[in-house]
Amino acid sequence: MKIAIIGLGYVGLPLAIRFAEAGVKVIGLDVDPAKVEALNNGESYIRHIPGKTISALNEKGAFIASTNFSRVSEVEAVLICVPTPLDVHRDPDLSFVLSSGKAIAPFLGSQDSEGSSEETRVASTAKPMTEDAIPKLVVLESTTYPGTTDTDLRMVLEEGSGLKAGDGFYLAYSPEREDPGRTDHSVRTIPKVMGGYTEACLKRCEEIYSLAVDETHPVSSCRVAEATKLTENIFRSVNIALVNELKVVYEKMGIDVWEVIEAASTKPFGYMPFYPGPGLGGHCIPIDPFYLTWKAREYGMHTRFIELAGEVNTRMPDHVVSRVGEVLNEDGKAIRGSRILLLGIAYKPGVDDDRESPSYVLMKSLEDKGASVFYNDPYVPEIRPSRHFSEFAGRRSAPISDDYDLILVATHHPEYLNFDFSDVETPIVDTRSCLRRPGKRYWKA
Repeated sequence: MKIAIIGLGYVGLPLAIRFAEAGVKVIGLDVDPAKVEALNNGESYIRHIPGKTISALNEKGAFIASTNFSRVSEVEAVLICVPTPLDVHRDPDLSFVLSSGKAIAPFLGSQDSEGSSEETRVASTAKPMTEDAIPKLVVLESTTYPGTTDTDLRMVLEEGSGLKAGDGFYLAYSPEREDPGRTDHSVRTIPKVMGGYTEACLKRCEEIYSLAVDETHPVSSCRVAEATKLTENIFRSVNIALVNELKVVYEKMGIDVWEVIEAASTKPFGYMPFYPGPGLGGHCIPIDPFYLTWKAREYGMHTRFIELAGEVNTRMPDHVVSRVGEVLNEDGKAIRGSRILLLGIAYKPGVDDDRESPSYVLMKSLEDKGASVFYNDPYVPEIRPSRHFSEFAGRRSAPISDDYDLILVATHHPEYLNFDFSDVETPIVDTRSCLRRPGKRYWKA
């Protein structure tokens, strides 16, 4: 068994490792030559994935990375794990999905299991599929709106290959459920939801994933599987919006929302704790709900609940900045001209994943108001280029010290929880209520 995985980021790379560890040969495909070179040298660019794990799989011949998409001719299945961001108008951007489909389509009808060298393989050398060969399986894992797989992606694959989905190749959707840095669940143990374009497509999808995961959960269609992923993230977005709104209301009443949540969590039924913060981060919750909002308009529907949650969550950085202004005012200072140290660039604790991090929104807002903002993050020593905040690229993590007018905690990294701030004279604003030794000049936001 040999498969290809397109997109070697926070979703694709862990998936590739899981299949390779399960005895499946994996070709990892990516358009970034630097990533490919690093992986083939046994190096990892994701902090929570050890390089030794990759090098061990390389040595066994279980995993190899490549930029050559014609290598799809060698495999029995292709799993697509590429970004699905929103464009500048907050509409779905399927360009990465569709370009991946176009790249692999010419090789879906070919079967080349001899594994000729990367340098000599070209499209014309791929052997035609024999009559008894099993059609290749294409699975989309990227989060998207219902209908993407069986309409948008299918049309690209059929046009580029000359084959029909369900006959010349199998097609399915199985949403990623990766949570970077999580240790209590893994790719192997998280149940894998999947829906096929046809019954035969679904059966083949189950066969492939059963090689690497403990449990599969088949559903009746690709669209049900797509809707499942959106529902999971919308559920989180709406509940986070609720506690964010409660935080602001309770703050006015002099009530600590985190103490309220802790007390409510003692109820063994009918309640699930969600926690407020400075805004939403990561590639899922800030983006995915709006895929459904966009698609719903096609049916004349308006997702008012989802849009309201989005409004509440996107306002949270403004609330934090306002709180920073209030605390600085206690010292007779304004935001303009102040030196502020922001703790945490990653969007969640213990990882280097800074996608859609609210920390960038905070930095920009504070600097637009005239502050000089520095940051500390043990997991992000230097800010990488990004789609929306390229002006911050190249900035490096600064040490924690008393040489600032204010310290703003944005991410609850483990290193900050037990850090002793008791001797720090600088006022601290904590958006996560996470510091265990914060000192006397401490405010929550």
